[in-house]
Amino acid sequence: MSFPPRTQGVRPNYRPGIKYILMLGALAALPAVTTDMYLPSLPTVASELNTSQAAAQFTMSGTLIGAAVGQLVIGPFSDRVGRRLPLLIGISLHIVVSLLCAVAPDIGTLIGLRVLQGFFNAAAGVVAIAVIRDRFSGSDAARLLSRLMLVIGLAPLLAPTIGQAVASIWQWRAVFVALALIGLVLVLIVWRFMPETLPAERRRTRGGPSAFRGYRVLLRDRHFLALALIPGLGMAVIMSYVVGSPFVFQDEYGLTPGQYALVFAVNGAGMVLSAQVNAALVHRSSPTRIMRITIPVLLGLSLLLPVIILTGLGGVFGLAAGLWLVLGMHGLIAANATVSALGNYGHMAGSAAALIGALQVGIAGVVSPLVGVFGGGALAMSGVIIGCCVLMTLILAVATPAYRRGGVARLEAAVVHPDTVAAAEVREK
Repeated sequence: MSFPPRTQGVRPNYRPGIKYILMLGALAALPAVTTDMYLPSLPTVASELNTSQAAAQFTMSGTLIGAAVGQLVIGPFSDRVGRRLPLLIGISLHIVVSLLCAVAPDIGTLIGLRVLQGFFNAAAGVVAIAVIRDRFSGSDAARLLSRLMLVIGLAPLLAPTIGQAVASIWQWRAVFVALALIGLVLVLIVWRFMPETLPAERRRTRGGPSAFRGYRVLLRDRHFLALALIPGLGMAVIMSYVVGSPFVFQDEYGLTPGQYALVFAVNGAGMVLSAQVNAALVHRSSPTRIMRITIPVLLGLSLLLPVIILTGLGGVFGLAAGLWLVLGMHGLIAANATVSALGNYGHMAGSAAALIGALQVGIAGVVSPLVGVFGGGALAMSGVIIGCCVLMTLILAVATPAYRRGGVARLEAAVVHPDTVAAAEVREK
């Protein structure tokens, strides 16, 4: 297995191999796998623990809450001590908490443990993104993030099926044992093969409150905040679809659970495919230039959804095709926005990646329930999706110089050129 040396800084000429990409992809996918493997077991959990459906669903929300907080804590920690240690600690504690979930006696205990599970496995997602920014920038980073989507995108395609198979043979508690085993495999891989990408001279040596002061710097940077909000709104589009689509396709359009699962898988494959298209496009164009085109296109495609629904154009196939196009655009936006946001903060990539991740989880968690608030039907789902797309377009147009003369060059100046140690020291002062 060929990996770079144990300690490795930014090397623009380095080209990661497939094994390195698979390793980072597996780490970044751990939070999604933790959520998706458990999803089919929700009705059984509610029944066996003698609780309500809403309480069982909160074991999902609790994981998102824990992940949001965990990213904000683990990000600065990884900027201070390096990437390997927080990763090993976080996944190891994920293993312990997963085993405790398997023996949880009641719903309250399970909810609390799921919050902790989300908190600790957030280390995997934060560090995977920070490692990319440690070693790559600009189009190279966007291309690698897009390749990771090929691995991450398998989570919603395979994890629910695997979770259902495990639960059907050994009951729902065995799903958490399986998550612990996945964590164990990742710990062994990280211990043996994961390079330290943040050398000691590039670390933020001051701890305590000063470690979190970086968030104040990030939140005051209008361009960073705008670019960080875009992946969050994109995730809100996806989660609005995830929350609303079971009821839309099965209740309104009469699909069977098996037919709906096929639609879900096809849409997931579309997101993976678009991410690979983006990986090819960033060879020829910058992330910012791609976003300038794809975000308005996404808005236009989202506006077609209510037209399809109200006119019945194409029936269920028309709606499925419209959603496939809308969801597929996510792969052409999220990685580019993330890379552009991280571009000026290589010296605090852990904190920056953590804030981006927390915004993704937080925005998706706040916005997606609006589908149910507005009625839970196809029009409600499409309305929330359109709202997110409108906000993305406005943010890119108003809060960044992407559409102004010379604006793309200004945004790309920080992204194309990696930060030097000297620049990091100046920022730290």
